Amino acid sequence: MIDVITIFVLAIFIGFEVITKVPPTLHTPLMSGSIAISGIAIVGAIISTQAGGSIGTWLGLIAIIFATINVVGGFLVTDRMLKMFKRK
Repeated sequence: MIDVITIFVLAIFIGFEVITKVPPTLHTPLMSGSIAISGIAIVGAIISTQAGGSIGTWLGLIAIIFATINVVGGFLVTDRMLKMFKRK
């Protein structure tokens, strides 16, 4: 159980550090990579909800919710950005 919490806290710290270090000019091109990584996180969270105990289930559920929000938001932002470049 302590391993799951340690990995969760490290993932939060590393994710925060990586996101804050990306310059704004590179943020939009990296959106597709972020969506792909969140898709992988959703699959891993689904597996952890089934494999872990009660704490693993709750952390997996929280990870599924946040990763889904990221995927949906990324698709909406990308769609809006692509509409800006279409000819009228």
